[in-house]
Order: sequence, then C-alpha cells, then structure tokens
Amino acid sequence: MAAAEAADTQLMLGVGLIEKDTNGEVLWVWCYPSTTASLRNLLLRKCCLTHENKLLHPFVFGQYRRMWFYITTVEVPDSSVLKKVTHFSIVLTAKDFNPEKYAAFTRILCRMYLKYGSPVKMMESYIAVLTKGICQSEENGSFLSKDFDARKAYLAGSIKDIVSQFGMETVILHTALMLKKRIVVYHPKIEAVQEFTRTLPALVWHRQDWTILHSYVHLHADELEGLQMCTGYIAGFVDLEVSNRPDLYDVFVNLAESEIIIAPLAKEAMTLGKLHKEIGQLIVQSAEDPERSDSQVIQDIALKTKEIFTNLAPFSEVSDDGGKITLNFEALKQKRFPPATENFLYHLAAAEQMLKI
Repeated sequence: MAAAEAADTQLMLGVGLIEKDTNGEVLWVWCYPSTTASLRNLLLRKCCLTHENKLLHPFVFGQYRRMWFYITTVEVPDSSVLKKVTHFSIVLTAKDFNPEKYAAFTRILCRMYLKYGSPVKMMESYIAVLTKGICQSEENGSFLSKDFDARKAYLAGSIKDIVSQFGMETVILHTALMLKKRIVVYHPKIEAVQEFTRTLPALVWHRQDWTILHSYVHLHADELEGLQMCTGYIAGFVDLEVSNRPDLYDVFVNLAESEIIIAPLAKEAMTLGKLHKEIGQLIVQSAEDPERSDSQVIQDIALKTKEIFTNLAPFSEVSDDGGKITLNFEALKQKRFPPATENFLYHLAAAEQMLKI
C-alpha cells in the first residue's frame, strides 16, 4: 500500500504562480522546482489572464509532450491580503490525466494564496502531497490524492451527450479512433472543447489510453510540432483557423456547428459500410436507452469492439521472427467480406501494427 501511495504521489512535476497586477501586467511570479523559459511561455499562453478577451476560465487542462498541465484562475476579492493583484492562476504540471484531482488541489492552493499572500504555504502543501499524498488544513480544506482514481477520470465525460449531438455520425469518431487517426475538434469555448475531447478516448475503452488527448492546443509552431510527433490524437482548438490546416487532421469536428468532416486523404481508410452501420446503430440504441448509464454505454461499445477483434483473429498468425501477431492478408481476402469491411479490418490491423513489413 505504501509503495502504491508513493507511486501515486510521484505523479506531480511542478507548481507555478502567474499574477495579473493592477496595471494589467501578467507575470510569471514563482515556481517550484525551476522550469524552462519555453514551458513558462506555453503555460502563460494557456492561462486566460494573457488573453485579450478578458474572459475568465476558472479551470483549463491539456497535454504537451507527455506532460499534463492544470490551471485554476481566480479573481482577487478586495478583502484579500493581495492588494496589488487583481487575478492569479495556479499552475500544476503532472504525469497523469486527472482533471478532477488537480482541480480540487489547485482550488486549495488558491485559497491559501488568497489568505496568506505568500507562496510558502502553497509550497508546504505541494511537498506534503508530493511526499505523502495528503494535505490537511482546517480553513482551506483537505486533499487526499488516493480519493481520485484514474478510472473515474476516464469515465467523467458523457458519451450519451456526444451521441445525442451526432447520432449515427458518432461511428465516424469510433472508426477514426479505432484506426488511430488524427481528430481535431473546434469550438470557440474552451470548456466545450475540453468536455467533448476528454470523453472521446472512452469510445475505444479497450485501450484505456488518454495519452492521445490534447484538449487545449494553440496554433503555435512548438505545440504543433509536438502534436505531429504522435501517430493518432484528439486535439482541441478554440481558433477556427485550424479548419484551414488539413495537414493536422483526418477528421475535423466543428462542435459549434455539429458537423464532422473526413479529410480527402483519409476517405479511403475511413470508407464506411455495413459493419459501421451495425456499430452506429448499436451506439445510438445503447446511448438513447434512458435505463443505461454512460459507463454501461461504454461497456456496450467495448463489447462490440471486442467482437471486431474476434473477427480479425482467424486471419492473424504468429510471425516467424519472435512471435509477433501479424495479419494474413490472403486469408482475409479469401473470406470475401464486403469491400468496406475488408478495408476496415486491413486498416485496423495496420493501426494495431499487425502488418508484415
């Protein structure tokens, strides 16, 4: 148990503080441990205090090159000891995806800073959570790391909401995820982008892989370079300019307009047929059932996904060079599946790295 707790606590990478003063200047004030200039610039870009539209986003999160960032921003009330500061953001960086956990912890750190006006108390709490997984304080609330299970974070979004918005077209998203394609999601509101994108990996629950999620990306060279190093991803943007960047996506989701567009170059791999219609009907039927919860819908989709892999099994064989499972394409062709099904199973085998090189 102690070992598990230690492993859990080693997930945090750093804490930082950004302030906006009464002159409207935004400054990176403090961090522990020290950080690089490029990371500071990235986090300042993500923090809403640097945006011109003055909209306050209480909590944002995202991923950059395998590092997660979580930012909570608050307005400073007149009663606070912080007299020259109008707003501030607490930034946490970590190795794991768990928005609820880090939102809870950053809120406690915010309350401490409002009360004491010094990063010392925040640093004490950060180190307590880093080493023991817990920080307790009478007036600012307590935090226990192990209250926040990763699986809970995976199930926090609503698949039913996605299906109620996109209906049968949800199967396009399922197919793109199965084939490890690049999905770009646009909406002018960051909260809408984050809620939608964080739910998508649950459509391929068998992988339980949230590293594909990049819920808050700017059209900035360094971020795009990091993104393009990934084979498949889900990337969220609030800038409609991304729709003019077909080099970034196979599937483009305009959340604001409820439309899904398949990029011309991805159309061949994403040809939908009878099998996809079946999957789509199952997803819609399950999601529209008022008796079924979101996690039950995820389970239904996962069972159907398992069935697809079972379909692939008879055409899989162990390769001669060290036991890797590969696809016997000739055997697949002889089965005479409908062309769209054969095409999908072939591309699925490619996504699962089952093709002979």
